[in-house]
Amino acid sequence: MLEGRKIVVVMPAYNAEQTIERTHSEIPADVVDQVVVVDDHSDDATTAVAERLGLELVVHSSNRGYGANQKTCYQEALDRGADIVVMLHPDYQYPPRLITAMAGMLTSGHFDIVVGSRVLGGTALVGGMPVYKYVANRLLTFVENLFLGAKLSEYHSGFRAFTREVLADLPILENSDDFVFDNQILAQVVFFGYRIGEISTPCRYHGEASSINFPRSVRYGLGVLMTTLSYLFERFGIRRSRIFDPNGRKLRT
Repeated sequence: MLEGRKIVVVMPAYNAEQTIERTHSEIPADVVDQVVVVDDHSDDATTAVAERLGLELVVHSSNRGYGANQKTCYQEALDRGADIVVMLHPDYQYPPRLITAMAGMLTSGHFDIVVGSRVLGGTALVGGMPVYKYVANRLLTFVENLFLGAKLSEYHSGFRAFTREVLADLPILENSDDFVFDNQILAQVVFFGYRIGEISTPCRYHGEASSINFPRSVRYGLGVLMTTLSYLFERFGIRRSRIFDPNGRKLRT
């Protein structure tokens, strides 16, 4: 609990047997009430490690994709009565000890979502982010800030915290089941007028850290540009998009 608010950490897992225990060991137990792991049909022993650690575990019967994994994560958190939901990758790329600070930014009432930024503080390249990914990150972020009217340092971090209200209100189920889900949900947050805060977070790129390859990165980048275009079309009434429909499919509450 933090200021009387229930904190649930969700970990969208896929082949994370080498890192999930170390990640879990640094989650602040004095603040976090529950940890839920959603395994997207891993090929390794991720589920066995999660069970040994006593974590709450949900396993997909088939590999459904990163976006689909997040949808399950957030639904499970809401079902458990979460007031604050923190998404933490189990690959030890982001520092779990920052969960307290991120949750505090939400319980303060000043923000509705907090993004852990690898760009603030200049830690991305130091942490091992490939140069091509860093350059693409900066270019895509520039384009999105320009056309979405926001001022974020980056849109592509996987370390995020949400209030229950945001997750319940956004038409999340209309989003992609693939990696572009991350970008679509931020575009939705901007579109529906929620307040975004950022916190500087170091990152670690290592052998076991999850990372998409170059072809998938290109596909993700094109998806980001399409999301931005859909946002503009929606804003100017040119073409409607399901992901910006206030009556679109939402999580159960």
